[in-house]
Amino acid sequence: MDYELLGAQLQSFAEADNWYVPLMANAAALLFDALADVNWVGFYLLRGDRLVLGPFQGKVACIHIPLGKGVCGTAAQRDETQLVLDVHAFPGHIACDSASNSEIVVPIHRKGALKELNRRAVVAVLDIDSPVPNRFSEADRAGLEALVKVLEAHIDLDA
Repeated sequence: MDYELLGAQLQSFAEADNWYVPLMANAAALLFDALADVNWVGFYLLRGDRLVLGPFQGKVACIHIPLGKGVCGTAAQRDETQLVLDVHAFPGHIACDSASNSEIVVPIHRKGALKELNRRAVVAVLDIDSPVPNRFSEADRAGLEALVKVLEAHIDLDA
């Protein structure tokens, strides 16, 4: 997977409009089309003490996820990427799509926020599911975290 090319494409979307709706919508479509063996790509946005469904590609999804629950809620609460090779072995996994077998979730921080100074800097998560067990690798983690940095540099959730 050429994450560097995806990053350049995402950068051009961000330069066209940094409002989170079109930027996240195009990012989800870009990743859904580019990544093999995925059945869901999208975003959940932090709203109060829960994550709320944002732009995505795939089947219908859970609308609300409490912080600390499931893979997405855990990633947001701990402020760390969750790479899960077998979602059925993840304590408290939320099965929005029973076809999903592996998942990766990357926290997204407010533009300009310093993670070390503000644990509540997480404003959203990028969530990607696959029907294939063990689908995601450390290379995927690094590549997706780099893509999220592009989003963090541009995304405007306050506009």
